[in-house]
Amino acid sequence: MTGPMGPLGRRTTHVEWGQRSMKPKALRRIGVLTGGGDCPGLNAVIRVVTKAAILKLGIDVLGIEEGFLGLIEDRVRPLRYDDVSNILTVGGTILGTSNRADPARFCTGYDPDGRPVVADVTDRVLATIERHHMDLLICIGGDGTMSAANGMIRRGVPCVGVPKTIDNDLMHCELTFGFTTAVQTASECLDKIHTTGASHHRIMVVELMGRNAGWLTLQSGLASGADVILIPELPYDLDAVCEFCLRRAAAGRRFTLIAVAEGARPRGGQQVIDRIIVDSPEPVRLGGIAQKLAADIENHIRRETRATILGHVQRGGAPVAFDRVLATLLGHRAIQMAALGEWNQVAVWRAGRTDMVPIADVADQQRLLELDDPLIAVARALGTCLGD
Repeated sequence: MTGPMGPLGRRTTHVEWGQRSMKPKALRRIGVLTGGGDCPGLNAVIRVVTKAAILKLGIDVLGIEEGFLGLIEDRVRPLRYDDVSNILTVGGTILGTSNRADPARFCTGYDPDGRPVVADVTDRVLATIERHHMDLLICIGGDGTMSAANGMIRRGVPCVGVPKTIDNDLMHCELTFGFTTAVQTASECLDKIHTTGASHHRIMVVELMGRNAGWLTLQSGLASGADVILIPELPYDLDAVCEFCLRRAAAGRRFTLIAVAEGARPRGGQQVIDRIIVDSPEPVRLGGIAQKLAADIENHIRRETRATILGHVQRGGAPVAFDRVLATLLGHRAIQMAALGEWNQVAVWRAGRTDMVPIADVADQQRLLELDDPLIAVARALGTCLGD
């Protein structure tokens, strides 16, 4: 019995993945999308998913534009072998992405008072999937994308997830692609701010991304030798931070470099919110803690303090070599899972190899730093102030 005719015009009776042999499941055409915020390495996943689907399984691949928005608005296009050639080193995503397109909570317009009208438009998504004869979705994204994929699963659409986020906060996944590149970018920025702070004898406060998780700030702070590292998991004491800066000055170190996560907050205080996007499934946008902290320090100890927000520079640029390989490994595992019928799971990186867990187990959750994490112990051993 032969398999389906693929875009290269040949039929396959079985597929080899290393030492493992299996018969392909009833897959003729799959869709691939990138959801949520962009990050380096997305194109590497699109590339391996498309090439392996064509070369190994002989099936068609459809690219869905701007995440689930492409399914809502029926913006789908074929992905051929040549379409994904030479994109491994390119940052961003050739498909585009959106972080406002959860089909279960989609903004369809605004009422007379300017409030968003939210509706479940999953039926539109199902109609697009049926119209294009997609047998399965490969969903590349973070916890929000996996939440939307979980909604698709409940409506009978098979999905396979691939984890991405510069925040490194996906549950049951020790490392997401995009994170290492973001750490490299942030560390280089901190290095540059370090030298200007030393030249002017200033306290320099640098705000990094990460939402409610401190992974990016902690690793970037350690890599750049930041004197103070403030993370969301450990609310800071302003007096402790100020006293640390004064002790450095008394010892002849007239500058201090502070790396602060956007989700950090003072002990007993609240996170700083930059804005509320009312038509987004995740309406809260954090930001501004650097300016607040800089002003608080200057008011307390009368030392010149400057704030810098790195912002979206942390998401951009070409992926470093490690992220290219990690994204390729996770994408390859995803297409294996699709072929083997290991559906409704997300490929993850654990204990130095790829693994898989149910998409439902990672949806709407965040993996935060534990206070006994070895990296925190290292920071303390180095004399880094963590604000406590």
